[in-house]
Amino acid sequence: MVSPRSPFARNPLRTSTLAFGAACALAAGPALTAAPAHASPVPSSSSASAPAASSPAAAPSAPAVTANLRKGDSGAQVSALQGRLDELGYWIDGVDGQFGMHTEHAVLALQKAAGIARDGLVGPDTRAALAEGAVPSASTESGSVVEIDLERQLMLVVADGSVESVIHTSTGSGRPYEGSDGSERIATTPTGEYTVFRDVDSWDPGPYGALYRPKYFNGGIAVHGYPSVPSQPASKGCARVSLAAMDWLWQQGHLDLYATVVVR
Repeated sequence: MVSPRSPFARNPLRTSTLAFGAACALAAGPALTAAPAHASPVPSSSSASAPAASSPAAAPSAPAVTANLRKGDSGAQVSALQGRLDELGYWIDGVDGQFGMHTEHAVLALQKAAGIARDGLVGPDTRAALAEGAVPSASTESGSVVEIDLERQLMLVVADGSVESVIHTSTGSGRPYEGSDGSERIATTPTGEYTVFRDVDSWDPGPYGALYRPKYFNGGIAVHGYPSVPSQPASKGCARVSLAAMDWLWQQGHLDLYATVVVR
């Protein structure tokens, strides 16, 4: 899942439109900024089945992680951590020995899949999950699908039932908020099977804030990049990922127009 660290070449504003929806809302969160990253494409189609559960992956080939680690650390043990996360399919922006925001996000994704405390710290429980190879299972069995697991707050890139990449995400908070029309609404990400019908290759202004390179799949609800992606649900309905992870999703073609999104 490692993507190169080449700078993002800004395209002029490009909007692909099949139907228009209001821009998705965002709840306030601590700002965590990220430099964009990139990679290349895959098709789409789906078929839903039973709910997913975490399952162990293959034995590690990366060096064992034996130290307690946290954001800000660096060195060989961080490289070992990043290598193992990448080996398991957790999206990370590079193996560079620096424990930054994207490494923390990958650790959070692992913790969510393993059902352990979501603190972004690598301690005994997280090292055990790494060693055991805890990874989530898909709920679909065929086609190329992006699944959004609301319970675990994970985004899965799935091909014919096999989970290829796992991305840390944050969806609808479930809290009430005032809509742009003054009415009270509940911040939810509705379950169901959807199709990407519109995208914007830029920051897209909306009534509750700008969304980075959004891929709309249900009215004004989109998968999009945002500087803050907390460990708990925090948006007004969209699925947030980091800016670099959103660049990767665009470059890989996982959320091209007509791609299938399953929210469960």
